[in-house]
Amino acid sequence: MKKSEQALQLLQALEDLYPEAHCALLYQNPWQLLVATILSAQCTDKRVNIVTATLFKRLPGPEQLAAASQAEVEEIIRTTGFFRNKAKNLISCANQVLLRHQGEVPADLDALVALSGVGRKTANVVLGNAYQIPGMVVDTHVKRLARRFGWTKSDNPEQIEKELSRLLPKARWTQSSHTLIAHGRALCKAPVPYCSTCPVIELCPRRGVDKSH
Repeated sequence: MKKSEQALQLLQALEDLYPEAHCALLYQNPWQLLVATILSAQCTDKRVNIVTATLFKRLPGPEQLAAASQAEVEEIIRTTGFFRNKAKNLISCANQVLLRHQGEVPADLDALVALSGVGRKTANVVLGNAYQIPGMVVDTHVKRLARRFGWTKSDNPEQIEKELSRLLPKARWTQSSHTLIAHGRALCKAPVPYCSTCPVIELCPRRGVDKSH
């Protein structure tokens, strides 16, 4: 069986296992998703959702955030970690969205990554979930699982994104990221996966490894 066929078989089994896998960040529009994803760096989605409930009430759009002071934004997002740098990036990003894109979050990868605080992972989250434009999100879970599954040997997120984008059908990029993240959180954990209780172990290249856990 070809590598792509094996990958699709495993991915399908995982999608059957996690049919409800979705973006865990709460948002009502592309701008809110962009902000929440920037805040999610080195922070749990649960914590981000708590913080953005306050942030979006006080500063709902790029106009309000651009006009806010660094101190005000820092106060609201303090518990997300790296809050000073995140606050600086959010204010800058808001200004850029207003000046370059008339207040609308661009539905374009290059335009997104040109914004302050936005890398390819964040851009792909916004594209895939806010605009239904396929985006392969490579976070720590996707990176770990892709290596364990033998889908990549790289440690570089951008290289992994390229390899997974070649391996998996474009139409499934966004959902596959949600599915891999769900499996990474539930069973295929770091540093040790729970292989002995994994329903898809027979399809996994790691079968026979770590079965004591």
